[in-house]
Amino acid sequence: MKKWISLLSIPLLCLPLLFNWQALEILKLKTFDALVQTPDPSGWFVTLDITEEDVARLGGWPYPRQDLARIHSDIMKAGALGVGWVVAFPQADRFGGDELFADALLNSPSVIAMFENSNGEYPPTTGTVILGDGIPVEAYKSEGVINNVPILAQATSQGIAVARTDADNLVRRLPLLLQTPDGWTPSFGIEVLKVLSSSDTYIIKTNQGQIEELTLPNYSKIPVDGLGRRWVSWVDTPSTTLQELDVNGKFVFIGVSAKGVMPQIATPVGLKYPHHVQAALAESMTVDVPQIPGAALLYEVLILLSCLSLLTVIIRYTSVVASMVGVGVMYVSVILAAFWFARNNILVDFSYSAVSMTLISMQEFWLRFGEQYKLRQQIKKQFEHYLDPRQVARLQDNPDLLKLGGEKRTCTFLFTDVRGFTNLSEKLEPEQVTEIMNKVLTEQVKCIQAHGGMVDKFIGDACMAIFNSPLELDNHEKRAVACARDIRTAIHLLQKELPEPIAVGIGVNTGEAVVGNMGSESRFDYSAIGDAVNTAARLESATKEAGVDILVGKRTALIEKQCTYHSDMKVKGKAEPLQVYTI
Repeated sequence: MKKWISLLSIPLLCLPLLFNWQALEILKLKTFDALVQTPDPSGWFVTLDITEEDVARLGGWPYPRQDLARIHSDIMKAGALGVGWVVAFPQADRFGGDELFADALLNSPSVIAMFENSNGEYPPTTGTVILGDGIPVEAYKSEGVINNVPILAQATSQGIAVARTDADNLVRRLPLLLQTPDGWTPSFGIEVLKVLSSSDTYIIKTNQGQIEELTLPNYSKIPVDGLGRRWVSWVDTPSTTLQELDVNGKFVFIGVSAKGVMPQIATPVGLKYPHHVQAALAESMTVDVPQIPGAALLYEVLILLSCLSLLTVIIRYTSVVASMVGVGVMYVSVILAAFWFARNNILVDFSYSAVSMTLISMQEFWLRFGEQYKLRQQIKKQFEHYLDPRQVARLQDNPDLLKLGGEKRTCTFLFTDVRGFTNLSEKLEPEQVTEIMNKVLTEQVKCIQAHGGMVDKFIGDACMAIFNSPLELDNHEKRAVACARDIRTAIHLLQKELPEPIAVGIGVNTGEAVVGNMGSESRFDYSAIGDAVNTAARLESATKEAGVDILVGKRTALIEKQCTYHSDMKVKGKAEPLQVYTI
């Protein structure tokens, strides 16, 4: 049953991964956020906030376009590489300053933003070359934009200030190109790099219907995921103000941070304004950033199956201590592997494997606890009537002390038989005979358990006991002889309570025998087989002929010096007479 539970649990735990369960996707992204390192600024970019104070000083927003033209010119005169206005200009300037602003844009490297809007009005396309097996089947589609006024759109480059969110409604992966019915249009961040590098087209490399990388001919190859997205590293891009204009040698991203003008965008590092997001996207294309490989799902499934299978083997087939150490080592290994992959810019999820390992560990330890509990109950059931309760507790605490299936061991065996049983049966009613025998056997069991022996079985009015099995017992020879003596005394004392006289014959012998569970697969019992056992039984049978209550074998008597030699006796099943002793 335990095997089938594990075999079923592991495939079930793969299903959320295979079906891209949303909660799992969020866990994965949060883990990546924690592992991804933030690189240093490239030094190429700076952000400029139009603040609440700036808006108040110039009479409110939107500024007249002639003021924007002046700001643009001042920035370029301060040594900027170019200006990116992360601001939309969908209506003509009511003060007639569009021509001045257009001239400022036209005479310098600049980009203005378009913002997405599901209005069915698509942005203009840009020049692209597709290498590979044709147009990608999977790519981010443009949902439409609010277009800028034509005079400005024709004067400069444009890019969509895209802010698509992941499953947890945070922005962390942004598409560099978006597909329209007529072609492709760039995001704001990559259009900035195109302008800075004086490139005139985008080269899209595809593979099996997915985007593999983008190339700006005068810049570099830019790896992306299958949807054309780039992971954003939230670089702390330097910031300046309209008063400072610390922009020399840098491209400037301008946006409005005054309250109520531009919405803030949720990211893993907090709320950011659109121009900060587009600056971070541009920064992310100047450095190596983490990327989720196309075969990430395959890798994650293989990692999950490997971890869970190995964990199951460790818990199931090693000791408890070794299992706990093994589980700990596996957790540490998974954590270190996740860090190593992230530091090498490979985003493969280990978080779900860690969660699944926890679930499998709980399951396997619980099954193991159930197995141990069942074993303890079996041991108690099998031995509670035959061993001292303290010995039963020892077996339950350490079942390894009991080797099931039989083992060769030197033990001392004790057999008893009640004399006069036939007379009792003839003279008394069966209920009276049963009551007497229960009292006699009870006294024998008390003596056997008191000396550390195990009552193996009752055969009618006879009893068989083993010393030194299933638990090891020091001085088991002396204990068995002392037990025989106490049984004889106990029966003599009990005689006062019985209506008819009885006596007991006891045989004790030491030797090797196979002890363990004996019987068939469906029914078995703990017992012993061997010549030493048979000899003990023969000695008990010979007590009547010898005229004594107790006969002890030679090997036992050599240890227990209180035994005295009785005679050499011929017993059934033995070719040579045996040296027998008594007490």
